[in-house]
Amino acid sequence: MRALVMLGGLLFLCVLVYLVVLALSGGSGRGRAGRAAPPVEADARWETHTEVGGGVTAVVVRRVTDGGQGVLELGRQVIRTIPDDDPEWDTKYHAAMAEARSRVAALEIESD
Repeated sequence: MRALVMLGGLLFLCVLVYLVVLALSGGSGRGRAGRAAPPVEADARWETHTEVGGGVTAVVVRRVTDGGQGVLELGRQVIRTIPDDDPEWDTKYHAAMAEARSRVAALEIESD
Protein backbone atom coordinates (compact mmCIF):
# COMPACT_ATOMS: atom_id res chain seq x y z
CA MET A 1 0.00 0.00 0.00
CA ARG A 2 2.87 2.32 0.86
CA ALA A 3 4.38 1.78 -2.63
CA LEU A 4 1.06 2.68 -4.25
CA VAL A 5 0.91 5.97 -2.33
CA MET A 6 4.49 6.78 -3.37
CA LEU A 7 3.65 5.96 -6.99
CA GLY A 8 0.60 8.23 -6.84
CA GLY A 9 2.68 11.05 -5.36
CA LEU A 10 5.31 10.63 -8.07
CA LEU A 11 2.64 10.71 -10.78
CA PHE A 12 1.14 13.87 -9.26
CA LEU A 13 4.58 15.50 -9.18
CA CYS A 14 5.21 14.63 -12.85
CA VAL A 15 1.85 16.10 -13.91
CA LEU A 16 2.58 19.24 -11.89
CA VAL A 17 6.01 19.69 -13.52
CA TYR A 18 4.47 19.15 -16.97
CA LEU A 19 1.83 21.82 -16.33
CA VAL A 20 4.42 24.32 -15.11
CA VAL A 21 6.61 23.73 -18.18
CA LEU A 22 3.56 24.05 -20.43
CA ALA A 23 2.54 27.33 -18.79
CA LEU A 24 6.04 28.78 -19.14
CA SER A 25 6.34 27.80 -22.81
CA GLY A 26 3.24 29.62 -23.99
CA GLY A 27 0.44 27.53 -22.59
CA SER A 28 -1.07 26.35 -25.86
CA GLY A 29 0.30 22.82 -25.61
CA ARG A 30 1.28 22.94 -29.29
CA GLY A 31 4.84 24.14 -28.79
CA ARG A 32 6.69 26.28 -31.34
CA ALA A 33 5.10 24.59 -34.35
CA GLY A 34 1.63 25.70 -33.26
CA ARG A 35 2.50 29.37 -32.85
CA ALA A 36 1.82 31.91 -35.54
CA ALA A 37 4.86 33.15 -37.43
CA PRO A 38 5.90 36.74 -36.76
CA PRO A 39 4.65 39.12 -39.49
CA VAL A 40 8.15 39.60 -40.94
CA GLU A 41 8.63 35.85 -41.40
CA ALA A 42 5.17 35.18 -42.81
CA ASP A 43 6.30 35.78 -46.42
CA ALA A 44 9.90 34.58 -45.98
CA ARG A 45 11.42 32.23 -48.52
CA TRP A 46 14.67 30.31 -48.95
CA GLU A 47 16.88 31.13 -51.94
CA THR A 48 20.35 30.40 -53.29
CA HIS A 49 22.87 33.20 -53.39
CA THR A 50 26.47 33.70 -54.47
CA GLU A 51 28.85 36.14 -52.78
CA VAL A 52 32.24 37.10 -54.22
CA GLY A 53 34.93 38.87 -52.21
CA GLY A 54 38.19 38.45 -50.40
CA GLY A 55 39.50 36.05 -53.02
CA VAL A 56 36.73 33.48 -52.50
CA THR A 57 33.29 32.71 -53.87
CA ALA A 58 30.72 31.64 -51.30
CA VAL A 59 27.58 29.73 -52.23
CA VAL A 60 24.94 30.29 -49.55
CA VAL A 61 21.31 29.56 -48.88
CA ARG A 62 19.46 32.51 -47.38
CA ARG A 63 16.04 32.93 -45.77
CA VAL A 64 14.81 36.31 -47.02
CA THR A 65 11.73 38.46 -47.11
CA ASP A 66 10.91 41.71 -48.86
CA GLY A 67 11.54 44.54 -46.39
CA GLY A 68 10.65 48.18 -46.67
CA GLN A 69 14.06 49.05 -48.13
CA GLY A 70 14.83 45.92 -50.13
CA VAL A 71 15.55 42.31 -49.26
CA LEU A 72 15.81 41.52 -45.54
CA GLU A 73 17.93 38.48 -44.67
CA LEU A 74 16.55 36.42 -41.78
CA GLY A 75 19.04 33.54 -41.82
CA ARG A 76 21.76 31.89 -43.86
CA GLN A 77 23.66 28.67 -44.35
CA VAL A 78 27.02 28.60 -46.11
CA ILE A 79 27.14 25.64 -48.49
CA ARG A 80 30.73 26.03 -49.72
CA THR A 81 33.48 28.60 -50.18
CA ILE A 82 35.72 28.23 -53.22
CA PRO A 83 39.01 30.08 -53.70
CA ASP A 84 38.83 32.20 -56.84
CA ASP A 85 42.13 30.80 -58.12
CA ASP A 86 41.08 27.14 -57.71
CA PRO A 87 41.71 25.31 -61.01
CA GLU A 88 38.48 23.33 -60.52
CA TRP A 89 36.42 26.42 -59.67
CA ASP A 90 33.72 25.76 -62.32
CA THR A 91 33.16 22.15 -61.26
CA LYS A 92 33.08 23.00 -57.55
CA TYR A 93 30.80 25.99 -58.12
CA HIS A 94 28.26 23.96 -60.10
CA ALA A 95 28.32 21.18 -57.49
CA ALA A 96 27.83 23.73 -54.69
CA MET A 97 24.91 25.36 -56.53
CA ALA A 98 23.28 21.97 -57.06
CA GLU A 99 23.63 21.25 -53.33
CA ALA A 100 22.25 24.70 -52.51
CA ARG A 101 19.18 24.18 -54.73
CA SER A 102 18.59 20.80 -53.08
CA ARG A 103 18.89 22.41 -49.63
CA VAL A 104 16.42 25.15 -50.62
CA ALA A 105 13.89 22.54 -51.71
CA ALA A 106 14.27 20.65 -48.43
CA LEU A 107 14.01 23.80 -46.31
CA GLU A 108 10.93 25.03 -48.18
CA ILE A 109 9.22 21.70 -47.57
CA GLU A 110 10.04 21.94 -43.85
CA SER A 111 8.71 25.51 -43.73
CA ASP A 112 5.27 24.54 -45.06
